[in-house]
Amino acid sequence: MLKQGLELKQQQKLSPLQIQTIKLIELPVQELEQRIRKELEENPVLDEDISSEKEEDEAPREVSLSDYKDDDPIPGYRLRADNYSKDERPQYNTFSVKESFTQSLQEQLGYRNLSEHQYAVASFLIGSLDDDGYLRRSIDSIVDDLSFRANVETTEEEVEEMLKVIQEFEPAGVGARDLRECLMLQIRFCKKTPAVENAVKILTNYFNDFTSKHFQKIMTRMNLSEDELKAAIAKILKLNPSPGGQIDDSYTDQAQQIVPDFLLEYKDGELHLSMPRFSVPELRVNRKYADILLEAANTSERDKKEAAAFVKKKLDSAKWFVEAIKQRHNTLSSTMQAIVDYQREYFIDGDEANLKPMVLKDIAEKTGFDISTISRVVNSKYIETHFGIYSLKYFFSEGLENQDGEEVSTRELKKALQECVDSENKRKPLTDDELVDKMTEKGYKVARRTIAKYRDQLGIPKARLRKEL
Repeated sequence: MLKQGLELKQQQKLSPLQIQTIKLIELPVQELEQRIRKELEENPVLDEDISSEKEEDEAPREVSLSDYKDDDPIPGYRLRADNYSKDERPQYNTFSVKESFTQSLQEQLGYRNLSEHQYAVASFLIGSLDDDGYLRRSIDSIVDDLSFRANVETTEEEVEEMLKVIQEFEPAGVGARDLRECLMLQIRFCKKTPAVENAVKILTNYFNDFTSKHFQKIMTRMNLSEDELKAAIAKILKLNPSPGGQIDDSYTDQAQQIVPDFLLEYKDGELHLSMPRFSVPELRVNRKYADILLEAANTSERDKKEAAAFVKKKLDSAKWFVEAIKQRHNTLSSTMQAIVDYQREYFIDGDEANLKPMVLKDIAEKTGFDISTISRVVNSKYIETHFGIYSLKYFFSEGLENQDGEEVSTRELKKALQECVDSENKRKPLTDDELVDKMTEKGYKVARRTIAKYRDQLGIPKARLRKEL
């Protein structure tokens, strides 16, 4: 039976100012500067206040945004960090652009004496390699794709032939279809020595035993001494399992920049936090647009009314934008200050042991902001300290109790676990149960399943796979 009824729901609708503020909070410092420049270009009402140091008669008179007190007056606001002049800019940490991996292979392909058809097949193969330099797709699927996507008819034999050509390129190992083939492609260039010959036999006949670290089985079947096996394995370990990683494709378009959003200095026993080291000019309303508003107030002419409506719309947009910048500044400043206060002991010397467990909720409660706001502040933001540059996400971690009932961060636990593994006897690595005992000796109360989880997160293999000769 169907029933009809009325239900009242209270819904909160975000204002244009709130929407603008949320968007600006998410932006890291270098993107904020770009966003401001974009707003100046797109909103004709806005002007930079570049005439403040000139005489009145040397530049057109401008009117401050605060002169237009509509429903929501906007206070004069200049977002400029203390102790930095108007013209200063930060020294950006810039990574240099490297040659593209694909570009390098295509260039080497150009030196080969190939027909136009062979070149098309080989070029398509290069484009099919993954970031590590491997060909993860089957040959028959490459043949089909060449036919349907590139309109190139070929055979599996021809594709195999062109793949062999690519496998001769630098870096050695490129074009392999699995790890074993990748290592085999590289070791063929090594000088033939007993150790290299044994390495080739291991890769050819005992690869699964090698990856599983069944060393005793390999020594027995190949009739090798421990020293001979060590020498062969040393040759294999010098090979590169990820040849594509030698050339970085992540910077093919432009150099990437990491600009700290905050600066934290430790002087005379005190921590001093400041905001970005760049200046944003005060935004003002250009006089000619102010005149349109003033004239329209005393006229009924349709054209002027329409012009005034346009200017009013742009003026409101400008006021929301300036206020949003102010709110962004206050929100970021309050949030970062709360993090510094919460982690004061850590920020004094950068010792991870002093990093307290901290989640977004902790900072939300200290600042009064919503957890989603704290999340937006933390995302893609960096702080420069006297012991390095860190992402704000680095300072957040869950916590567990130690044997004394004190709460310690998961980062501290992981560090202690890593130390246990680093100091173990590699001929007889510690099992997860033994790691639990070691952590207990250090004063950490951790379950076996927690050890396994942290070990996986740290990229530490199981005991059997950590075994060395």
